Amino acid sequence: MTDSSSLTYGPGAPAQPRSLRSRLGTAYGFLGSAFVVAVAYIDPGNFATNMTGGARYGYLLLWVIASASAAAVFVQYLAAKLGIATGRSLPELCREHYPRPVTYGLWIQAELVSMATDLAEFVGAAVALNLLFGVPLLPAALITAAVSLVILTLAPLRRRRFETVILALILLVSAGFAYQVFRSGPPAAAGAGLIPGFAGTDSILLATGMLGATVMPHAIYLHSALTQEYHRGSTATRRKALRSMLKGLVCALGIAAVINASMLIVAAASLHGTALPHESLGDMHSGLGEVLGSDTALAFALALLASGIASSSVGTYAGQVILSGFLRTQIPLLLRRLLTMAPPLAILAVGTDPTRALIISQVVLSFGIPFALIPLVLFGRRSDVMGSLTNRRLTTATGMVVSLAISCLNVFLLHQLLSA
Repeated sequence: MTDSSSLTYGPGAPAQPRSLRSRLGTAYGFLGSAFVVAVAYIDPGNFATNMTGGARYGYLLLWVIASASAAAVFVQYLAAKLGIATGRSLPELCREHYPRPVTYGLWIQAELVSMATDLAEFVGAAVALNLLFGVPLLPAALITAAVSLVILTLAPLRRRRFETVILALILLVSAGFAYQVFRSGPPAAAGAGLIPGFAGTDSILLATGMLGATVMPHAIYLHSALTQEYHRGSTATRRKALRSMLKGLVCALGIAAVINASMLIVAAASLHGTALPHESLGDMHSGLGEVLGSDTALAFALALLASGIASSSVGTYAGQVILSGFLRTQIPLLLRRLLTMAPPLAILAVGTDPTRALIISQVVLSFGIPFALIPLVLFGRRSDVMGSLTNRRLTTATGMVVSLAISCLNVFLLHQLLSA
């Protein structure tokens, strides 16, 4: 996964001032990995949860997106710091420090999370192809798999090209929603949605799905692996790398947060309170077309397609990190892609509503967050693991509060669903 063009920090780094091209290359290295991770925060699961939230409840759940986006920057910072400090990914550290039964348990749940991620990505891209070209869902999912596999082949040896393709797809998603916001008009009442509140159990279920769609477990595993290459040299050089990585994260995840908020705002402004159906991505596509015009519906479908292709590539990339880290083994990308295709293809084959499947997949992801976040926080507080970059007590405490809040929300949701 290492690209020599990105190895800037090290004991042999030149002391003289670097050229502008070299500095830009370094900056792009940090931005590239941050944008690869950011794809996980704007995948089709976000479309389903955020658009559904806006259509059903208006701006009510906008605060969930804002809170989850802030938490995402913090969590991904911890993951990046772990890789820079240790030269190991989170799955590798779990294998090295935990008993085998614990490691296998964490691996199994990580694979389930990865399957839920793939479900959202494949179903979303398949729906987009169906909306754009009328391709049936099953063939559309196969097309998505083929395209994402081609993109993914760039990752190990040509990571900069892989990152460039991913960045281009993110820009396409951004342009799509910028146009939709422009067509829907200024969101005058959006500020009220920043005040925390719910409107019954269904809104809590949707909020949990939005959280799962924003703070992504597989992104935690992946980012800890992407920053391993900066574990070199003195503490000062690693701290410099960490500061640069934080700037890249704020930029990339800030853009992802704006896109997520735009999804909800567009749905709230154009679909909430209308008699138009909004129970599926197809309904939202047709509703946007009816209210805002066919060009807006086209922008929505193109953004959904770009999101599905990009996130399916990154999801399989993360799956490789999970497998090699927990079990110290790898399988060919084609085989990995075939295995991860099975659940979404089965979902599409039995006729399950794609949008409902997307929302449930995000709830599954939300339940997987503590299993990634708690080990991340625990390793970060250990000086024998992190060395001079050990997290401060306040950082550890904040991480535990985030983990506890997510866990409590999930337990409450489970109780409400069982009671109903």
